[in-house]
Amino acid sequence: MALTELIFTLVGACVVLFYCAKLVHMLMLLFPRVWYPLPENFFTSMGKWAVITGASDGIGKAYAQELARRGLNVVIISRSKEKLDRLAREIEDTTGVKAITIAADFTKDDVFGVIKENIQGLDVAILVNNVGMQPAFIPCKLLETDHLEEKMHQVINCNVKTAVKMCHIVLPGMVERGRGIILTVSSGMAKIPFPIYTLYIATKIFLERFSQGLQAEYKSNGILFQTVSPFGVSTAMMGNQKAGFFVFTAEEFVRSSLMYLKAGEQTYGSIRHAVLGWVIQAIPTWVLRSEAFHHIFQEFVKKQVAS
Repeated sequence: MALTELIFTLVGACVVLFYCAKLVHMLMLLFPRVWYPLPENFFTSMGKWAVITGASDGIGKAYAQELARRGLNVVIISRSKEKLDRLAREIEDTTGVKAITIAADFTKDDVFGVIKENIQGLDVAILVNNVGMQPAFIPCKLLETDHLEEKMHQVINCNVKTAVKMCHIVLPGMVERGRGIILTVSSGMAKIPFPIYTLYIATKIFLERFSQGLQAEYKSNGILFQTVSPFGVSTAMMGNQKAGFFVFTAEEFVRSSLMYLKAGEQTYGSIRHAVLGWVIQAIPTWVLRSEAFHHIFQEFVKKQVAS
């Protein structure tokens, strides 16, 4: 009897401690500048250059602009040379830093030789693995995806292979210098099973585990790895949905996410998205897997895109 009471007491104490830790963590997220302060020269102390993939629009563009404002020269890489050149001129005119553009279609197989040639020897402070794509604009079951064979190849190249290859290019220099940051953009939806986004979410889960593994392998070399997992951000890939309480503009989200750079190997990038993540993870899995939920969510996305 005494043993049973002891076991229940210990289990109860563990539960209380777990939720107390959750509460403390949430309170810390409310005040990132207090708990996770970054010196003004933090990024420039890591090196001279930022390398950003998928930089012509959305979150990648916002990272390029924000890191340039913080004193880093930028290498911006994306498919559209016209957009990259326009962004480079804007960054150089407004911040005075240098901007190098590299046009590359990450859905293709052989784009990394040119990238390596252009950034080799640069003192890279931060790599932002941002580029990504969805197999379908409106979420659907895997077999309902148009041109599925082609889309599988493109999504895996863009979302998975690119991050691995960019780390392979940039990481040796960071290890040699003993400093650097590798930031990888994932998705809040990767925290739960999310049918109708199956292929896309699977690639984001890969990125999270890949980043966690590299953090364990190279933390002793002075390199910081973090995945950022946003929910709603108003970008072209998300249908340029209207900004609101849970939907940030790309610029707002990037400024917020950088405040949590020292908050651990994974972050939602904002307290609002962290709360949303905790709520969504509390939803029973059977709800997320139901056909009714799939239909409701598809209709919701269609309305967001139409508005």
